[in-house]
Amino acid sequence: MTQSALFSEEFRVQLSSTRRGARLARLLAVEQLRAWELPFETAAQVISELASNAALHGRTPGRDFRLVLRRPMPERLRIEVIDTQGSRMPPVERAAHAYDESGRGLFLVNALADRWGVAPGPPPCKTVWAELTLPVGPADPAEKEADAWTR
Repeated sequence: MTQSALFSEEFRVQLSSTRRGARLARLLAVEQLRAWELPFETAAQVISELASNAALHGRTPGRDFRLVLRRPMPERLRIEVIDTQGSRMPPVERAAHAYDESGRGLFLVNALADRWGVAPGPPPCKTVWAELTLPVGPADPAEKEADAWTR
């Protein structure tokens, strides 16, 4: 058995499909990344964009969305946002350009993530995911100093 097969961490939370739920997704994720002693700025931006899309485009009245953070190995973070609008798939082939009227969130995700995509199902859901490569070891000291100012 390899060391990567032994390592695995996961965080999941279900949130309301609202702007407030999207904001809470980002805040809770940042706290979890801090607990894992990981840098959080890039991941927080990706989470913010995916959660906002779930609340805006993936919203079904009365249904929540889920945020899942997975660390299958120390240097890899997988972000998943699951919503209940499986029939509304984002355009993976062409992330928007910075000057487009809509889709700029996915443009940012495309720029920040190592890779991202969409997985259908189970009906009526879809999962929009992104993966980031992380430095191994404690979070960047500059982030810790910036964090002190935000508390």
